[in-house]
Amino acid sequence: MVDDRRLDVLRAIVTDYVSSREPVGSKALVERHHLDVSPATVRNDMAALEEEGYLTQPHTSAGRIPTDKGYRLFVDRIAQVKPLSLAERRAMSTFLRGSVDLDDVVRRTVRLLALVTHQVAIVQYPSASSVRVRHVELVGLEDEELVVIVITSAGTVHQRALRIPLSTSGELLALRNRVNAAVDGQTIAAAQEALRGLDHDPAPALTSEVLASVLGILTAEESPRVEVGGVPNLTRFGAEFETTVKPVLEALEEQMVLLRLLGEAASDHPGDVAVRIGQENPYTPLQTTSVVASIYGPHDSTASLGVVGPTRMDYPSTMAAVRAVARYVGQFLAEG
Repeated sequence: MVDDRRLDVLRAIVTDYVSSREPVGSKALVERHHLDVSPATVRNDMAALEEEGYLTQPHTSAGRIPTDKGYRLFVDRIAQVKPLSLAERRAMSTFLRGSVDLDDVVRRTVRLLALVTHQVAIVQYPSASSVRVRHVELVGLEDEELVVIVITSAGTVHQRALRIPLSTSGELLALRNRVNAAVDGQTIAAAQEALRGLDHDPAPALTSEVLASVLGILTAEESPRVEVGGVPNLTRFGAEFETTVKPVLEALEEQMVLLRLLGEAASDHPGDVAVRIGQENPYTPLQTTSVVASIYGPHDSTASLGVVGPTRMDYPSTMAAVRAVARYVGQFLAEG
């Protein structure tokens, strides 16, 4: 168990190292953080923290830097994540409210997260397993053209144009009603099953074309997707490109790795912000990074979002930003 004084020393070292990127010495700690002890006492505390695995010394003449274990203790002992200011919350709300559809929401969320955290942002699209079909619309155009529109509970609006056999407005209306009766409120999987069993009579040629189009849209909706932004923020790793940044860049190109990374991290603390630090990440190329993640979205259409950055991260501010963005995006999607 680390006593309160040594915990104060650890907090001060983490704060200074995140800010300066330089090892921290005892004299500087006493001067900057007004610790009510002598530099010699701080040196003894630093030596004890190093012996317990919370700090390390890059070389004998340098100060100390936190280890993964030290960052973990720091994060676990954060008494309260500082909320965003009113101006920050207003700017966030304004930024998202210009969105026109789910793709736009996700893109804006990635940009926003990367901007406020200065890290690489990752946003998962809502899982198809929890997404439901809200409505299917058939819009007849001239010259035997038709636009098929599918709207989901996640806020996605898909549309496809197709050529159809000559049909009356009554046939289109009847088919639209039959399709909606089969899929309205159903999950993607249930809607697909219902459509495959739908009777093609009357108007079998028209029905076949429309059902194939709707099924194609729903199949595409099933594919898991993530959006990544803020990759230039990896320059915060400094000069460690070959050993650190290059593997991270390669990992960021693996969609399934990112989906698993976000999902597992966010599930550590459902409903709150989860933090995985360094070696806590199961994927080796990302064990030089920290992941801060949370779940967002309405209860029937949840997904994960978060950031990836160096373990030398401003954890209080990053956790506050991830939590706030997750809540705002969730509220925005719930409002439709």
